[in-house]
Amino acid sequence: MTAVDGSSLTARMRPRMPLRIGFMAGLLAVTACGTSVTGTANPAAQAPGGQARAAVANPDLDPGSSLGSRPAPDIGLVNQFGQPMSLSRFRGKVVILAFTDSRCTTVCPLTTASMVEARELLGAAGDQVQLLGVNANPKATAVADVMTYSRAHGMVNQWDFLTGSLAKLRAAWKAYHIYAQIQAGQVDHTPALYVIDQRGREQKVYLTTMAYASIGQVAQILAQEAASLLPGHPKLASQRSLAHIGGLGPAAMATLDTVPSGSVTLGPGRPHLVLFFATWLTETSDLRAHLAALNGYARAAKRGKLPRLVAVDEAATEPSPGAVRSYLQRLRRPLGYPVALDTTGRLADGYGVADQPWFVLTSASGKIVWKHYGWLPVAAIEAAARGA
Repeated sequence: MTAVDGSSLTARMRPRMPLRIGFMAGLLAVTACGTSVTGTANPAAQAPGGQARAAVANPDLDPGSSLGSRPAPDIGLVNQFGQPMSLSRFRGKVVILAFTDSRCTTVCPLTTASMVEARELLGAAGDQVQLLGVNANPKATAVADVMTYSRAHGMVNQWDFLTGSLAKLRAAWKAYHIYAQIQAGQVDHTPALYVIDQRGREQKVYLTTMAYASIGQVAQILAQEAASLLPGHPKLASQRSLAHIGGLGPAAMATLDTVPSGSVTLGPGRPHLVLFFATWLTETSDLRAHLAALNGYARAAKRGKLPRLVAVDEAATEPSPGAVRSYLQRLRRPLGYPVALDTTGRLADGYGVADQPWFVLTSASGKIVWKHYGWLPVAAIEAAARGA
């Protein structure tokens, strides 16, 4: 979901589940219950039954809702290359179908990353799985829009991202009970993801939650569902616990690796200004200019005793492990502040990141005292840091 006009908005609270799921709420919404278990070492959750219970009890996971093998409505649109494409073309393959905002900076990149990882977990059997996206942005429906998203996320040759006229898109949304509207200048849509079997029948529907640390868990759930439909039921390359993974908030000490080398520690003891970002923001903003402008804040922080700035790359949603390293190497000027890697997503979850870019100002006592979604002039950031 994105701001249509590109303007900065007041920071929003991170939802655990989507806020709007239309008239299919009874079917699509999955209510998690039970006690969350922090971390990933939960022996009881390793057995199949334990894994299922852990997934249901995990507030950041949707274990999926069965759709009873009913026929999946066909979709006839064009992909990121402008080629006519339909869902029925992929009969014989398991299809993982996501409804994705072509300019999304919130939940869609998490969905995209989980889809790719799910297919990778299947190894050679992943060749029998088709990744498919349908544009859910009513204002960015051009072929160039879905190609730009695909390129920014390293998905150009990983999937088919379909778009078309608004009328055709609305027909597809209606067929799959997708809410997609402009609300208060933002695209608001159902973050639904369907698994469709080789005969074109709907098996499961999932809703992605705004939880970075759960991307790999979502991928595992998708891969397991796909494997159950494939011949021989291939084993996954690896498995992890589906128990809840706790976030690392500003009250906890967290040491992160930095690029190109070194480390940085966040947490109580001193105030920090933390910028969460990802390189795919080049799709929606002049990322290079914004990062360079923040050198001005870094200089002011040294002179005026403002909180130290640390940028944190959300590595779990990057198109490749080395994406941020390569991007920083291409900058005209080096950055005057460290860039750390949140490889697990736990820091983003702990700091309540609900969009990109996301600024958080923390106190020396480890409390969040200010947060903001969207880019700001350096003077406004300095003012917020002094006033917090």
